[in-house]
Amino acid sequence: MAAPVAFFALFFAWPVVSIVERGLRVDGAWQFGRFGETLSRPEILDVLWFTCWQALASTGLTLLIALPGAYVFARFDFPGKGLLRAVVTVPFVMPTVMVGTAFLALVGRGGLLDGLWGVRLDTTVWAILIAHVFFNYAVVVRTVGGLWAQLDPRQEEAARVLGASRWRAWRTVTLPALAPSVAAAALMVFLFTASSFAVVQILGGSTYSTLETEIYRQTVVRFDLTTAAVLTMVQFAAVGLVLVVHARTVRRRETALKLVAPEQTARRPRGAGQWALFAGVLLSVALLIVLPLGVLVERSFATSHGYGFDYYRALRTPDPSGTFLVPLLDTIGNSLRYAVVATLIALVVGGLAAAALTRRAGRLVRGFDALLMLPLGVSAVTVGFGFLITLDEPPLDLRASWILVPLAQALVGVPFVVRTMLPVLRAVDERLREAAAVLGASPWRAWREVDLPLVRRALLIAAGFAFAVSLGEFGATVFIARPDSPTLPVAVARLLGRPGELNYGQAMALSTILMVVCAVSLLLLERLRTERTSGEF
Repeated sequence: MAAPVAFFALFFAWPVVSIVERGLRVDGAWQFGRFGETLSRPEILDVLWFTCWQALASTGLTLLIALPGAYVFARFDFPGKGLLRAVVTVPFVMPTVMVGTAFLALVGRGGLLDGLWGVRLDTTVWAILIAHVFFNYAVVVRTVGGLWAQLDPRQEEAARVLGASRWRAWRTVTLPALAPSVAAAALMVFLFTASSFAVVQILGGSTYSTLETEIYRQTVVRFDLTTAAVLTMVQFAAVGLVLVVHARTVRRRETALKLVAPEQTARRPRGAGQWALFAGVLLSVALLIVLPLGVLVERSFATSHGYGFDYYRALRTPDPSGTFLVPLLDTIGNSLRYAVVATLIALVVGGLAAAALTRRAGRLVRGFDALLMLPLGVSAVTVGFGFLITLDEPPLDLRASWILVPLAQALVGVPFVVRTMLPVLRAVDERLREAAAVLGASPWRAWREVDLPLVRRALLIAAGFAFAVSLGEFGATVFIARPDSPTLPVAVARLLGRPGELNYGQAMALSTILMVVCAVSLLLLERLRTERTSGEF
């Protein structure tokens, strides 16, 4: 545990604590009275209220739409299942700035709905809610569907034989078994939507603000570090509570059920009802996920004089405004290099953490398990700004170093590595390690020859997820990416903030390129994936 603890202490806890200290400590004295003063302001109360209710609404809407999809992926066997699973996962690994961009092209000014029916949903809460469903659909499908596929259907069939209706059998047998998994998925969706930044900023404009966008506004626009520090602490406490509950539900799911191989439960749809459900899920995926992605691609080719590759060719030319010091095409290489380094860091840190969590089960270690998830919910804006004010003097003066970006990206990648590898490592029979030790193998050799062959596939899947989410990290990177080496998400956000057809078209072109990279990564993961080694995600 030493290396993961040191990594999180240095690159997560220290920057966050430093920001809080700068905001709440004046002349050596802590100003805790600022909590009451800040939280009593009407505009802050409005932000807290909107953050909570939109997160609850987004979570409920996501469960309502995605649970039928989880059932279809779990119980039905059909051609192209792996491809469709990769398609629904693409939005989750896309940068949130590009999720906002996709829906801006669909529901914004000059978007598809505006052109067809004169309907605009940008700057409305509906655009935010639908975009959150688009982003989190895969969380429910993979988390709930992964467990549902391994529940023995004979238990429900036995209830039917004993006289229970189909609804009662599902409600009294299947639903209690799924409840921990549904709760875990709901908590993760709530966590992601409560800390939503780019989606709210792009689609909500100045009308709506969550805790994350308000922290950004108070930090960057107003430079009010006191208010930002108070809001960071509120967010930190809320995220900590959610993660404690999430850890309990995950442990309950892992220990309470006897599972079967998923290939024993999946079959082709039967009867009109199942075919109707299957068709309905395909239609919802087409409208909710494929359509926004398709509009994004279409807008990258649509110029004022017809369809063409003008915006893609423009990526190779230097920026005449001087905002970007390199051609925009270079951002692709920058992002790939950063993501590779971030993936290596995440694999080392996350792999060590997962190994430590496998061998020990004390309360302190369980708390460390929850701590590893904090970067997914705590303000990336706070972390990025904290990097600038803490890692600015020897022996860790990294402000001018390229490594700063991969370090921030690795913070987001580590939780995915841990959550993917931990269930697989726990499934390794301890007696195999003991037999290797009896035969004279050192701990290192036993791990290399016993554990590694069994978890190799999960390790590759973890690497793929870490690479995809590192590629799309935006909240912290926007602060620390150097002007001569911006990443793809940062470039897209800056292009969308500038007027003009060319800037908008280049943003769409870059978004399409990143979407294709993410889709290819996920298709490769699906070739490696098995239900038993997929972990929580």
